Amino acid sequence: MAFMAVLESDLRALSAEARRRYPSFKDAAEHAILKLRTLSSPSEISHNEDIVRIFLMACEVKTVKLSVIGLSCLQKLISHDAVAPSVLNEILPTLKDHAEMPDESVQLKTLQTILIIFQSRLHPESEENMAQALGICLRLLENNRSSDSVRNTAAATFRQAVALVFDHVVHTESLPMEKFGSGNYILRTSSVTGDVSRSMNNSDRSLEHNFASGKALLMRETTTSAGKLGLRLLEDLTALAAGGSACWLRVSSLQRTFVLDILEFILSNYVAMFKILVSYEQVLRHQICSLLMTSLRTNYELEGEVGEPYFRRLVLRSVAHIIRLYSSSLITECEVFLSMLIKLTFLDLPLWHRILVLEILRGFCVEARTLRILFQNFDMHPKNTNVVEGMIKALARVVSSVQFLETSEESLAAVAGMFSSKAKGIEWSLDNDASNAAVLVASEAHAISLAIEGLLGVVFTVASLTDEAVDAGELESPRCDYVPSAKCSGKTAVLCISMVDSLWLTILDALSLILARSQGEAIVLEILKGYQAFTQACGVLHAVEPLNSFLASLCKFTINFPNEVERRSTVLQSPGSKRTDLIADQRDSIILTPKNVQALRTLFNIAHRLHNVLGPSWVLVLETLSALDRAIHSPHATTQEVSTAVPRLTREYSGQYSDFSILSSLNSQLFESSALMHISAVKSLLSALCQLSHQCMVETSSGFGPATSQKIGSISFSVERMISILVNNLHRVEPLWDQVVGHFLELADNSNQHLRNMALDALDKSICAVLGSEQFEDHALSRSNENSKDVGSKETELTSLESAVISSLRVLYSSSQSIDVRAGSLKILLHVLERCGEKLRYTWPNILELLRSVADASEKDLVTLGFQSLRVIMNDGLATIPPNCLNVCIDVTGAYGAQKTELNISLTAIGLLWTTTDFVVKGLLHGSLEEKEKGIVKVNSVSNKVDGQKIEEQTENISSDINGQSPSINIADRDKLIISVFSLLQKLGDDERPEVRNSAIRTLFQILGGHGQKLSKSMWEDCLWNYVFPTLDRASHMAATSSKDEWQGKELGIRGGKAVHMLIHHSRNTAQKQWDETLVLVLGGIARLLRSFFPFLSSLNNFWSGWESLLLFVKGSIFNGSKEVSLAAINCLQTTVLGHCSKGNLPMPYLVSVIDVYEIVLQKSPNYSGTATNKVKQEVLHGLGELYVQAQRMFDDLMYTRLLAIIGLEIKQTVTTSDNCEAEFGHVPHVLRTVLEVLPMLCPAEHLSSMWLILLRELLQYLPGPDSPPQSEEEEAGQASPSGHIPDVPVKMKYETANGIASASVQKAEVPSPTSRSAPGATVNIPSYLFAEKLIPIVVDLMLKAPAVEKYIIFPEVLQSLGRSMTTRRDNPDGSLWRLAVEGFNRILVDDVSKLAVECDSKISKPARLRIWKEVADIYEIFLVGYCGRALPSNSLPAVTLKDDESLEMTILNILGEKILMSPIDAPIEILQRLVSTLDRCASRTCSLPVETVELMPLHCSRFSLTCLQTLFSLSSFDEEVGNWNVARSEVSKIAIMVLVTRCEYILNRFLVDEKDIGDHPLPTARLEEVIFVLQELACLVIHLDTASVLPLHPHLKYGLAEGKLDKRPHLLVLFPSFCELITSREARVRELVQVLLKLIAKELTLEKVITGC
Repeated sequence: MAFMAVLESDLRALSAEARRRYPSFKDAAEHAILKLRTLSSPSEISHNEDIVRIFLMACEVKTVKLSVIGLSCLQKLISHDAVAPSVLNEILPTLKDHAEMPDESVQLKTLQTILIIFQSRLHPESEENMAQALGICLRLLENNRSSDSVRNTAAATFRQAVALVFDHVVHTESLPMEKFGSGNYILRTSSVTGDVSRSMNNSDRSLEHNFASGKALLMRETTTSAGKLGLRLLEDLTALAAGGSACWLRVSSLQRTFVLDILEFILSNYVAMFKILVSYEQVLRHQICSLLMTSLRTNYELEGEVGEPYFRRLVLRSVAHIIRLYSSSLITECEVFLSMLIKLTFLDLPLWHRILVLEILRGFCVEARTLRILFQNFDMHPKNTNVVEGMIKALARVVSSVQFLETSEESLAAVAGMFSSKAKGIEWSLDNDASNAAVLVASEAHAISLAIEGLLGVVFTVASLTDEAVDAGELESPRCDYVPSAKCSGKTAVLCISMVDSLWLTILDALSLILARSQGEAIVLEILKGYQAFTQACGVLHAVEPLNSFLASLCKFTINFPNEVERRSTVLQSPGSKRTDLIADQRDSIILTPKNVQALRTLFNIAHRLHNVLGPSWVLVLETLSALDRAIHSPHATTQEVSTAVPRLTREYSGQYSDFSILSSLNSQLFESSALMHISAVKSLLSALCQLSHQCMVETSSGFGPATSQKIGSISFSVERMISILVNNLHRVEPLWDQVVGHFLELADNSNQHLRNMALDALDKSICAVLGSEQFEDHALSRSNENSKDVGSKETELTSLESAVISSLRVLYSSSQSIDVRAGSLKILLHVLERCGEKLRYTWPNILELLRSVADASEKDLVTLGFQSLRVIMNDGLATIPPNCLNVCIDVTGAYGAQKTELNISLTAIGLLWTTTDFVVKGLLHGSLEEKEKGIVKVNSVSNKVDGQKIEEQTENISSDINGQSPSINIADRDKLIISVFSLLQKLGDDERPEVRNSAIRTLFQILGGHGQKLSKSMWEDCLWNYVFPTLDRASHMAATSSKDEWQGKELGIRGGKAVHMLIHHSRNTAQKQWDETLVLVLGGIARLLRSFFPFLSSLNNFWSGWESLLLFVKGSIFNGSKEVSLAAINCLQTTVLGHCSKGNLPMPYLVSVIDVYEIVLQKSPNYSGTATNKVKQEVLHGLGELYVQAQRMFDDLMYTRLLAIIGLEIKQTVTTSDNCEAEFGHVPHVLRTVLEVLPMLCPAEHLSSMWLILLRELLQYLPGPDSPPQSEEEEAGQASPSGHIPDVPVKMKYETANGIASASVQKAEVPSPTSRSAPGATVNIPSYLFAEKLIPIVVDLMLKAPAVEKYIIFPEVLQSLGRSMTTRRDNPDGSLWRLAVEGFNRILVDDVSKLAVECDSKISKPARLRIWKEVADIYEIFLVGYCGRALPSNSLPAVTLKDDESLEMTILNILGEKILMSPIDAPIEILQRLVSTLDRCASRTCSLPVETVELMPLHCSRFSLTCLQTLFSLSSFDEEVGNWNVARSEVSKIAIMVLVTRCEYILNRFLVDEKDIGDHPLPTARLEEVIFVLQELACLVIHLDTASVLPLHPHLKYGLAEGKLDKRPHLLVLFPSFCELITSREARVRELVQVLLKLIAKELTLEKVITGC
């Protein structure tokens, strides 16, 4: 309803405008308004013409305002279909009249109305109306009076009307409605590849594509009026374009460019009309094509519209449309057009014209479908011209013309700038003030750019079509395997091949020229893209020659190395320069420009894309990559910085290193991607690498210098890349292995050392990589899976592969004569074994055979390397070796042990035999357990003889071996392997080299000792009789027969004209000594066997005979061999006996036989020097002691007596035969020292208690003895009581009185010196009592350990011996014998004599005790009285010794006073009296001397006397707090008090006498100190009542004592008279002490109270 309201509003406007001047029109308008109100829709209006006519009437008035309103209303009515078609005949004249009106607005409204008519249903159907409507537009267009806006609007309206007319034709003729999407000329995008891609996408929807694919409809004549109208319009437009008049349109002339533009529009947008309608096609063929041909042939020097660039552009674009869209139907015409276009490029035309032509040609090239159709219709048609080829050549000619231009560099720079701007997406333009020369250069650059883009368009078109063929299945993808026999049969594929064959050379020449001359990154990138695309297409198409040519051209742009000509010229120009400087300059010239970097990347892309189809072309790629590798690793190579903004890597401060690292990564990735290639492609790549390496090898062998270095670098590159390929194709390495390794072997045979090393290193890496691959690991896992079905086939493959890999090493070693190559092969083998040895399964025989052959080599380095491999096998690889190869391993090890090239190898090989044996035995354990599980139980006889612990250990080893999956070895194979090891070791045991034979022997016995418990009886018998004892015999024979001549060491040089030799130790400087060393090892090994397996070995047959032979050998070795052999022989017996006698495993005959040998050895001196003899005797003595300690239970009285006799005999022999050399220095002979060490070990066991007496008496005879031998054992036994008590021994006593004192003393007898008496043979010639000094502590220890009965039988004899030793003080005061005897005597008294009272009731008889006490009393009396406290010669002993001796004297006094006399002993009264008397005699020394001689007595003598006096006071005193009073103590106190009182009285009286005799002279200090000491001690002395009872007191005093009236000091009463006399003494101190004593006496008599009471 809005439309109706608008119409009503327009009618009111008309009424208002016509109200004054045109009242009739006003009334008509109002009437129309009323009528309009009765209508409801546009269709009703169209049936009522009154409404339309009112607007036509308004137009007829021809006033501007009314006309504008009327035309506007007509437009609205027509737009809403509110006008009937019949009214058109009235509207068009009205419009024609208004077109003639001068007002611009009316004219514009008129044109708008015309356009609306064409767009509505009023579209003219008749020729008259159509001509009239179009004529209105043309007249306004051509009217000179029309304004520009009207003229432009008229032109636009005419164009739209024409389009609407032909749209109507398409509609009415039912033609396809699709339009060619790129009907207009394709604009240039940022890259040629984008243009090609866009054209491919658009062309897929084009009619041309449909027609070409057979989808076109049949051509037909025009049947509709609209079609005829369109045909009439087309013919008039063609005529106008040709410069003629349009009859139908009634136009005489029209601007040709305008008409030509419309024709170009029609040709590009209504293809179906020309393709289907014959009349249209005829007009196109005969009129339009003729027009265009004429326009192209026009003389271009004519002026006017025809010579204008815009006209030429329209003509060329129209031609381009015809060629692009109608070439299939207009073959001839298009061929003419193309030929003319190509010809135009040759003519000397203005640059703008040439640029227009090149733009057209470029458009053909970048439109893939167009180019395809053109090539199919012309170049592939034998009768037609090769227009595409001509077109490409024309473009190439334009490109190549740049090298002939005077401004070629400027032009190339401008070209690069244009490509750079295009890459950035901006339009390239000149500055506004650019000069004519700059414009000219820019124009030339533009032409060249178009030509380059055209060529690139062809390249990308070929690439796109090739991809299309691949997608269609006509060609195999480059990812597929290349099949040379496959032929291309697809239409697209054939087309692509034809295009490549026809165009590649021209394109390559042009592109390579521009690439060589250009430096801009954008143009370089674009051209390299073209290189990549075309090369990839050639690869897919299998066009070998174009492919190789493009690759070769591309490689030229990768790296710039100075060629040989440049180098030689440099050398000629600078003959005086150094070669090193020249080389450095050449290296400095290696600079990778951005072009080089991009070219390399392009090459990598091509190689990645075409890796399956390159085939022989790989060589070109690899040569370049080799050069790149050299540049990457060259310290002088650099890269240039890229400054453009095209996509590139971000470059930092170290951009060159970034480029190198990226290129290096790309280089590596190319070969890593070989894992994705087909196997044939990989082989081709390897062949190319081999070819490259061969070429360089040939050149290297004949040259030198930098060129040779480059060739070696290329070889290194080839080798490294072959390794990389091998590593990345480990999953399918077998078909590649022979090819790779074959080249490595050939390279290893080269004369160049560097190449040989390179080959060895490559072979090492390759072998380790293959053997370390996952397939070997996976196979190891699959072998454990018994259910795997593919194990068999997989094992066959791996066997073949493993054999091929290892065989290469054998071939390398055996075929090469070069030592370094052979050494290299062994190093490789070593690496293989270290890294992959556990994965080897099938090639062990080959490896071991190779190692065996190496053992026989004379070169030390080869043997060393071979043995290193063997050591790896034996130490780490035995578990992986098949059991049947173990024997070969042992033989090879023996071969290395026997070789003479390197000593250390032989020694280590022997150790490997031990390793092998250990492994073999473990293999047996695993196997034996399996047999037990199956019920086959075989008891090992050895295990029955070994301790239970070993059985448990064996079980643990079995379980551990099973967990370790050790190979199972049965017993028979085990025995063979062990026997083979023993045989080798026995042979090596006879080697002339001491180190080797010693190591072999040591290993032999280690094996037997370590695994003997696992050997059977038969094996042991075989070992003993065939290996052990023969080895002993052989070593003994060689030791006896070898030369004794001294050897000279290795010559080190010459000094003073004489040779200087290395010093050899005296123990090894003869062959005999070295064989002795070997013999010592044999004996040690036998000792170990006997120690470990004696119980088992003793059960073998004829073992006793072997034992006897061993004993004979031991005796013979001791008497005839060296000291070392003798000691080893003794140790052999000793360790055997000691190891088993304590366990009860040693039968008595074996023990007796050993003692027999020892006895013979000690009886007969061996046949060598005294020092060695003593050493042997010492070992024998030690052996006897240890033997007794371990075998005590096996000894009886007879054997023990024999043992003591053997040791005693040796003591006697030593004492008799030894010289006094050692004695002079205070040393005991070594043999006697050993005896002293052994004696404490000979304590008789419990069942040998009777032997204590024999032992001790045997020892006592070596101490100083009496003039007559001691009482015999038989006499002692005769006096023994039947009850087993110790018999009584009578003791004679003699009493005499001295100084008024009763004392008991033995008959004084002179004690002779041990050296002056005639003693038995055992005690003669013991100088300085040295042996006795060492023996006394031992005797005392043994005495203390002896049982009670035996101890107290021998007690008196021991005490006598000690007493005699103590008396040696006088003759030898500085000796240690008397001191040791005193200490021993004290120990016995403290430990045993004091205990006699405790044990006396049950074990010791009274006479025996009496004898003991008699001996004790004799010793004290003799030693204390005769040897203690005596004056010695001045300066005879040092002060320290004197102090120690005095301390020792005090110790013996303390023991007598505190430990003996104060203890509850059972000594008889007479013994006690003698002991106390002895103390009194010692205490009387000071007081007994005349006053004149007292001062001459040494201080220590007076101190000793006072100590004895103090001891008497102690014995007499009583202390209630101590509480140790007993009967024995009471008796001692009674005796002591009487002796003490007498001694004190004598001292006091003697003091008074001396004081009177000397007059006014002072008394000697000693005498005064003695008196003062006595008075002080008397004042302090408190005695027991029992003690006081014996004092000689008055009866009244005794009565008072008995009644308890006296105090505890009754002894003072006895001395009261002496005290009274001392009151007159001159010494004040004496008087004071006497005063104190008198007060004590008064107190004792209780006189204090009486005095107090008074």
